[in-house]
Amino acid sequence: MSRLQVVSGKGGTGKTTVAVALALALATEGKRTLLVEVEGRQGIAQLFGTEALPYEERKIAVAPGGGEVYALAIDAERALLDYLQMFYKLGSAGRALKKLGAIDFATTVAPGVRDVLLTGKACEAVRRRDRRTGEPAYHHVVMDAPPTGRITRFLNVNDEVAGLARIGPIHNQAQAVMRVLKSPQTAVHLVTLLEEMPVQETADGIAELREADLPVGGVLVNMVRPHVLDEDAVRAAGGDHREEITRALTAAGLGGAEALVGPLLDEAAEHAERVALEREQRETLAKLRVPSHELPFLGEGADIAGVYRLARELRKLGVGA
Repeated sequence: MSRLQVVSGKGGTGKTTVAVALALALATEGKRTLLVEVEGRQGIAQLFGTEALPYEERKIAVAPGGGEVYALAIDAERALLDYLQMFYKLGSAGRALKKLGAIDFATTVAPGVRDVLLTGKACEAVRRRDRRTGEPAYHHVVMDAPPTGRITRFLNVNDEVAGLARIGPIHNQAQAVMRVLKSPQTAVHLVTLLEEMPVQETADGIAELREADLPVGGVLVNMVRPHVLDEDAVRAAGGDHREEITRALTAAGLGGAEALVGPLLDEAAEHAERVALEREQRETLAKLRVPSHELPFLGEGADIAGVYRLARELRKLGVGA
């Protein structure tokens, strides 16, 4: 069972909403889940309608069955101060470096180090144990990760820092992070829509993850709309059935049938086109040899009730379990 669940996806696919729902799904039956944000967007706080998440683990939700979801917004500067204290015991000296701008310089100019700090904080939560019981502090850690186009470079931190530090604490930290990220403890899920660009980016992302030996979890197809026409009706929408439909509507006692036929056929043709496009994208996803799960369209914008509904769907599908 993978304990670190990384959720990525092209912008606009709803990856943050899916990440939150996955954290809730994994926290059912009394389990504890940590939801980690690494991009500084405060998307989790916005979804819950709360104040910005601090740089500390805070309980934000209770899952069905009494499980708890904690959330953490990782800040690279604060993580570097923790790192300096942990390995170099700098304490107040580290804070002095921050005032001088050295911390901001290190996390901006050396992006590889920044990614080590961000991923390292999540991996530390995976490894952490309760001092009293020896049990994992969290049953699962869910990371709302950067978009698909950057996910492999973000996770493959060992390659990023190889040229910066071949020995010493930074090198050792990167190695420890990679031991978690490239192990069965981790699964990287990609969120997509049944549209050409997100599906292509998902395919490219999976190829990059595999080339880097990073563990691919599954594809989460979000915002799937129900089909309102059966296959026969979809095929019929592509033909010219104006007179036949007009007679049927008139026989049913519907006045002004002739004026309705045109808009009805246009709607049916548009729906048929969407169904055909979605069929093509499903075929593309099937060729990736990765488990694919479809999640329903929740309407315009996801609220907390919608997130809990997605959590139930993910639980039913067994994603991450």
